[in-house]
Amino acid sequence: MSASLILRVSAPMLLWLPLAASLYVLLRGHNEPGGGFIGGLLAGVGLIFHAIAFGAAPTRKLLRLAPTSYCAIGVLLAAASGIPALFGAGPYLTHLWWFPDVGIVLPLGTTILFDAGVYITVVGTVATLFLSLMEEETL
Repeated sequence: MSASLILRVSAPMLLWLPLAASLYVLLRGHNEPGGGFIGGLLAGVGLIFHAIAFGAAPTRKLLRLAPTSYCAIGVLLAAASGIPALFGAGPYLTHLWWFPDVGIVLPLGTTILFDAGVYITVVGTVATLFLSLMEEETL
């Protein structure tokens, strides 16, 4: 199956635009609704458009690692986000917060590590599923 010219020309934009939106949703979910899961799905949509336009092999090359590796990295990052609480006299996954004053008060916490882990896991899962389906179709 050959992708249309319009899709091949617009695919790079359809990759980076959802990725930018997904990072916004990821960071917004740090303090408001949104977060890692929805952001990961948005990033996965960008990868799906790229795979439809150019094929599974160029998309795997774009990812640089196997998509299942992203799943493992994300789960490890999400699990590791609770470890600092063990040293801060709290139960596991009690997230710690810092409020550095850099001109504005910027709340930072270990929750962003958890959301980033979920984000990476969802991107890896979406990429694994879709690329596997694309490769199965060509067999």
